Amino acid sequence: MTALPPVRGQLTPNRPLADLTWLRVGGPADWLFQPADEDDLAAFLAALAPSFAVFPMGVGSNLIVRDGGIRAVVIRLGRGFNAISVEGRRVTAGAAALDAHVARRAAEAGVDLTFLRTIPGAIGGAVRMNAGCYGSYVADHFVSANAVTRDGRCVTLTAADLKFRYRQTDLPEGWVITSATFEGAEGDPAALEARMAEQIAKRDATQPTRDRSAGSTFRNPAGFSSTGRADDTHELKAWKVIDDAGMRGARRGGAQMSEKHSNFLINAGGATAADLEGLGEEVRKRVFQQSGLTLEWEIMRVGEPAAEA
Repeated sequence: MTALPPVRGQLTPNRPLADLTWLRVGGPADWLFQPADEDDLAAFLAALAPSFAVFPMGVGSNLIVRDGGIRAVVIRLGRGFNAISVEGRRVTAGAAALDAHVARRAAEAGVDLTFLRTIPGAIGGAVRMNAGCYGSYVADHFVSANAVTRDGRCVTLTAADLKFRYRQTDLPEGWVITSATFEGAEGDPAALEARMAEQIAKRDATQPTRDRSAGSTFRNPAGFSSTGRADDTHELKAWKVIDDAGMRGARRGGAQMSEKHSNFLINAGGATAADLEGLGEEVRKRVFQQSGLTLEWEIMRVGEPAAEA
């Protein structure tokens, strides 16, 4: 295997990724790089040959890694990238800081970023995918982000650079977000905490939070503005069209569409990535046959299928 640049962090060849994803499936990455800090990351990418593909990976909460693994250097940020600070109404968080932790820290300081509380994952992924909940999106609170480019430059990104859309931005391939700054309204810490507790209770009552899932599987078939805000003139929900197609509780191998919330794809035990993706594609087919609607994946699927025996 071709030698890679020296690092101060941890660089592991042929690293299985299943234990790093919430669905617990997936083959190995050619390399897994866990940089010590931003300088370590920048130096590595500057020295890495352009022929190497780079895939930034968060906490694996919205991801299916296929069974054959990823032919790339997977970059996963850790402890050096999880700091959270508050200055006035602005909150700056490292890309590895969990969304829930950022919401709680902000609330303690009287800043309303409560929409982040129930979003699974970390801040880097939240920015990359313009994550949102309860009518608020990252785009509504975003100030700026720091990133390292594929050729090792450290840059600051604005909303104009990222061009936020529903569950999408224009972050160039191979660029790694390292931190982001948000701005929230002022609020009473106790009231913000109470609101988050209510959100958690509502989520736990309606979603399979105790099962191995990756959050919502498909996007709602609705209209959205350029910032990613839902268009209220469209009310279709993915779970409803899945139910109408008779796919609530459907199974394939160890994969299942949740009985509790039919837009959640879960690893019910022993599922492979092929089981999960295959069931998802079957759901899309049945929904199209039933309603003429084409569901779009919200879960990111990456890598290669397992080689056939």
